Amino acid sequence: MKNQAANLELLLNDDKKCDTKFIAITSGKGGVGKSTFSANLAYKLWQIGFKVGIFDADIGLANLDVMFGVRCEKNLLHVLRNQARLKDIIVPIEHGLYLIPGDSGTDIFRYKSEFMFETFIEDSSLLDNLDFVIIDTGAGIGEYTQVFLKNSDDVIVLTVPDPAAITDAYATIKLASVYKNRIFMLINMAKSNQEADLIFDKIQKIAQSNIKSVSLELIGKLSKNSLINHYTKNRGIFVKEEPNSSPSMETEEVARSLAKKLERNVLVQEDKRFGKFFKRILGHF
Repeated sequence: MKNQAANLELLLNDDKKCDTKFIAITSGKGGVGKSTFSANLAYKLWQIGFKVGIFDADIGLANLDVMFGVRCEKNLLHVLRNQARLKDIIVPIEHGLYLIPGDSGTDIFRYKSEFMFETFIEDSSLLDNLDFVIIDTGAGIGEYTQVFLKNSDDVIVLTVPDPAAITDAYATIKLASVYKNRIFMLINMAKSNQEADLIFDKIQKIAQSNIKSVSLELIGKLSKNSLINHYTKNRGIFVKEEPNSSPSMETEEVARSLAKKLERNVLVQEDKRFGKFFKRILGHF
């Protein structure tokens, strides 16, 4: 607990930039590696020099604490119930990389009041200097996932080559296009670059014919690799444990590409604090 407090104090004392980019990671169906990718992307962004928060918003299946190998005694639900302060639940994974644990039940959206909002926003100031907040949303197109997609700056839709997963990914893209005019795609478990490109081209053609308002961009792919299966099953961060592996290098390509693309999109003027972001989320319920 002493190290956690010290790390948070360092974060609190950093210069505040308030230009955090909120990136929602989602998928049409479960079991395609969304949480594994979210955790590894967050870690890789940190490795290449960014300050990163990862928010476990997979309501009903919050498990990033297990993946990072940390223990979360309290989570966001305790904050909303006024049983803890935000600073008490944030878990430093590394200095500059922080887990914001969600809750595995929908009760999280039942607790809201103007007093809670103001306290939450005040407490969340220690997160104001983050460059990225990666949001691991739930799979599918449920109400909770939609709210995170709407309020994030950008969305990455992840799929695998399975036909059912591709169909569900397209449904997610169609829904997200209501809120976003640009959506990134990541193809996981691709046998080759050619297969990833074919899947993306197929989805892009359908989208161009049926969704006029959205631009799809392939942000990258992760090759089919037993290493990903191993770390998905055993809960671990492969970019940390296997830095020279193909999945780690591919994740770095995605991280650098994402950072580059978002650097070009800095003209939107809005309140970029985590507290304001979460107030918008809770305001929908």
